[in-house]
Amino acid sequence: MKTEAAMNEVLSYERENRLVLITIANPPVNALSQQVRAGLLAAIDKFAMDESADIAIIIGNGRLFIGGADISEFGKPPLEPRLPDVINRVEACEKPVLAAIHGTALGGGLEVALGAHYRIAQGGAKLGLPEVRLGLLPGAGGTQRLPRLTGVDQALNMITSGTPLTAEQALEHGLVDRVDTQGDIRRAALLFARELQVENAPVRRTGALPRPTADAVLLQQWRERLEHRARGEVAALSALEAVEAATRTELGEGLVTERKLFLALMQTPQRAGLIHAFFAERAVGKLAELRDANPLPVEHVGVVGGGTMGAGIATAALLSDFDVTLVERDEGAAARARDTIATYLTAAVKRGKLDETACQAILEERLQTVDDYSRLAHADLIIEAVFESMDVKKTVFRTLDDVARPGAILATNTSYLDINEIASATNRPESVIGLHFFSPAHVMKLLEVVVADRTSPELVATAFALARRLGKTAVRAGVCDGFIGNRLLSHYRAAADHMLLDGASPYQVDRALRAYGFAMGPYAVADLAGLDIGYATRQRRAAERHPRERYPAWADELYHQGRLGQKTGKGYYRYPEGSRQGLEDPAVEKLIAATREQAGVTPRSFTDREIVDRYMAAMVNEAARIIEEGIAQRPLDIDVVLVHGYGFPRWRGGPMHAADQRGLASILADIHRYAEEDDHFWRPAPLLTQLVEQDRQFNSLNHS
Repeated sequence: MKTEAAMNEVLSYERENRLVLITIANPPVNALSQQVRAGLLAAIDKFAMDESADIAIIIGNGRLFIGGADISEFGKPPLEPRLPDVINRVEACEKPVLAAIHGTALGGGLEVALGAHYRIAQGGAKLGLPEVRLGLLPGAGGTQRLPRLTGVDQALNMITSGTPLTAEQALEHGLVDRVDTQGDIRRAALLFARELQVENAPVRRTGALPRPTADAVLLQQWRERLEHRARGEVAALSALEAVEAATRTELGEGLVTERKLFLALMQTPQRAGLIHAFFAERAVGKLAELRDANPLPVEHVGVVGGGTMGAGIATAALLSDFDVTLVERDEGAAARARDTIATYLTAAVKRGKLDETACQAILEERLQTVDDYSRLAHADLIIEAVFESMDVKKTVFRTLDDVARPGAILATNTSYLDINEIASATNRPESVIGLHFFSPAHVMKLLEVVVADRTSPELVATAFALARRLGKTAVRAGVCDGFIGNRLLSHYRAAADHMLLDGASPYQVDRALRAYGFAMGPYAVADLAGLDIGYATRQRRAAERHPRERYPAWADELYHQGRLGQKTGKGYYRYPEGSRQGLEDPAVEKLIAATREQAGVTPRSFTDREIVDRYMAAMVNEAARIIEEGIAQRPLDIDVVLVHGYGFPRWRGGPMHAADQRGLASILADIHRYAEEDDHFWRPAPLLTQLVEQDRQFNSLNHS
């Protein structure tokens, strides 16, 4: 006998042979909206009173179980019923409740499953608690119930990283009871429920399981690990405190501790920054020019140039199931490029991203490395990744114009150069676009999509579709020297160089910015990239140098001394015996001091706060110019670029969000004060001045 009733618009109650299917249908991700929470609470109450039902199954309609909280409710007053109350009611039910997981069960979705008495997951499903990535901790029992199932160490692995487990891993760690390998979660859940029914299986409450055990040594090791990794982030450490409470108290008291910590995190600036970053990453691809533009089909990717960048781009494409043809100048260079790609793919195998069989299939069936441009004749997209020289790139594009098929997309990976000029070397400028990958291209998530004057909207749409398939975050940029990211980098790096010239140490600058939350300071970054890169950039811009520009002559001297950074064992830092951990070098400070003396500068001291304020003021001021010029369309685009490509702390939301949080009037006042020393570099951007006069924030421009 089968009966069905709708609890509300997003949840149904279906009885089949004394088994109940409670189905959540809130597309696209079955988010835990107020309607879903209310419907689930009503369904459990109905099941508890239903004398014709023995076991209930909570299942999601569509492609997944429950994707987590409803993001439309973020930042708004909470609506009843609260999720913790709903889950507590599920767990308190006197008859067994089974969670049937397919696709994903994330955040509150997994917490619902933890409140059930039994769990089955479809093979390949992902189960995770990613709240720390939003500056929060699991606030509906996750920190208390998960360690009772998996143990403390595994629970902390999941909760403090936000990294999900596969269904198979979840079974291994005791998070689920069974994995369905047949691909029909509804059928598998019904079969499992009938087994439980026949066995007269008891209610098995996760919260009633014994408290998890963890010795003081393990907890201290986790605390030290998180303090080292967090660099100012508080959510993971709060999550550790909540899990530790699960080892000391019964469920009820532990839930009170968890809720107290959760509500405290809700009020932190870090939570606001991470929520801003979350929404910015989703908004960055919503562009007016894409509304009516359809992406072109791309399956065969050509790459010109097999150096570090070209090989990385080819690897990224191969890992995303594209066919790749890479062209180099001769057979030897093509062979070396193939070896580099093979090394990258082997590393992916070691990381568990690829199996050995698939790796060999890619190398044998989907990758060609050649020295003949004509082999690109059938490519849908060709990406040039050769030396950063306008003459060299224009020569490549003239050749591509001859060999590429009609309709093929011609892309340049230039970091700085004028794409309009590159496009002028072809008879099809509307087919030319910039795709600025970041090194290593198969790892870094940012892709700047640089739109030239005649680039068609279909190409822009194709670039964003390509980024999604590559697993990258695309940001639209206009044409200028350095586009968004590198233009900003040159400006805030200049501010750092000015501080060195005035008396700061490169090591103090790096320490201050790491303490602020940057992954690395600018001088450690320079060593990682190679000081020859900075030297080449300075030489390229030499003719444009303003007479009043303060020049870092010591940086040229480091280059001439062969101190190119990590690759030579010396740069701003020393790297003994190939170490990647740099040591401070007094010789560098002497070199900088000599430059000061030649410039007639009397050195002074800087506080860490002043270093950060000047660095950020330079970044924000130039970012305002970039927005005003239309190089970036919105402040959020700049936030995403800096977070994903330049090591800006994600928990601060990005430089524009951080500027709003500090107050634009305060930043503008700093710039006016700095201009008393150097009114050439420190010129307030008109947009920044306008926003302050109107008492507005950068965020107001994200919605205009």
